[in-house]
Amino acid sequence: MTRKMQIAIDGPASAGKSTVAKLVAKKLDYIYCDTGAMYRAVTYAALKQGVALDDDAALKKMLTNFELKFVPAAPEQLVYVNGEDATQAIRLPEITNQVSLVSAQASVRQEMTAKQQEIAAAGAIVMDGRDIGTTVLPAAEVKIFMVASVHERAVRRYKENISKGIETSMETLEQEISARDYKDSHREISPLTQASDAILLDTTSLNIEEVVEKILYFVKQAQKNEN
Repeated sequence: MTRKMQIAIDGPASAGKSTVAKLVAKKLDYIYCDTGAMYRAVTYAALKQGVALDDDAALKKMLTNFELKFVPAAPEQLVYVNGEDATQAIRLPEITNQVSLVSAQASVRQEMTAKQQEIAAAGAIVMDGRDIGTTVLPAAEVKIFMVASVHERAVRRYKENISKGIETSMETLEQEISARDYKDSHREISPLTQASDAILLDTTSLNIEEVVEKILYFVKQAQKNEN
């Protein structure tokens, strides 16, 4: 019997992690955990409640009454924050541009990491983020570090935004992505970094299907090594 593995997919903003992770999970009949949505949900709740995004103590207090729920749905799972459907709201630019600040707070990372590890405990999980292979699931059997050029990632984000009716110029998106890369890789707690045993996968010239196939190949290789 094939062991149920933990698959960690890390990388910078707009590298296509979530899209790919969902498809990989579906192909393997694994659970998909959207860690990015978890941090976005905390950011959304903080902004709504007027909590300063860099006030670790205030955020910790807020999290004592924070409820996050993922509800399976088509075409995408729904995200409920404190009983409210925030699926679309957490993807707005004001959340996207602030989430790195919230993610850098110790209490937030501690709380979210504990929740993520709890979800992944039984295996058969695909989890994407920025510190999955290094901090959240350091023993994951398959670790992928996805990268792509800033321009390519801006193009992807632009198309995604347009499909959701969000107007943002390409120049602005490139600046925002570069700024987020810097914040994510320079934060003190769990910075964005490639795990020493992760496979580097540059997706700049690959389409989604090709990326998914490559990751499924790496999973099969890991399964062979387990047997």
